[in-house]
Amino acid sequence: MSLKTRTLLLICSAVLMACGKQEAAAPVAAPAAAPTPVAAAPAEPDNALGKSVFGKTCAMCHAAGVAGAPKPGDKADWGPRIAQGNDTLYKHALEGYTGAKGMMPPRGGGTTLKDEEVKAAVDYMTALSR
Repeated sequence: MSLKTRTLLLICSAVLMACGKQEAAAPVAAPAAAPTPVAAAPAEPDNALGKSVFGKTCAMCHAAGVAGAPKPGDKADWGPRIAQGNDTLYKHALEGYTGAKGMMPPRGGGTTLKDEEVKAAVDYMTALSR
């Protein structure tokens, strides 16, 4: 049914209902609008420990890019780092690192973080950045 026909039926239904003769025509629903495309958000990694450590410790630098810290989701900045492999990323996060783009303090400054917590945070950020 065309939009013009639907509109005409809708108007006729409204007129008949105003006259109290509702049995003559059933109301017609307005045509559905085309769905608005929505950009897909990056999938959230299923890593509760990494997300927690990131939020409590790593985000202080990585969320804002302080001292050259790559922001999670920045594929251009993370790509070369990820290409080095997890062992290198873990080593730099655990022991600290100073490079051309900035520096990383040992354990992100969270001196009481366990190795598995630091590694989980690295995994969380790299998963957001692939």
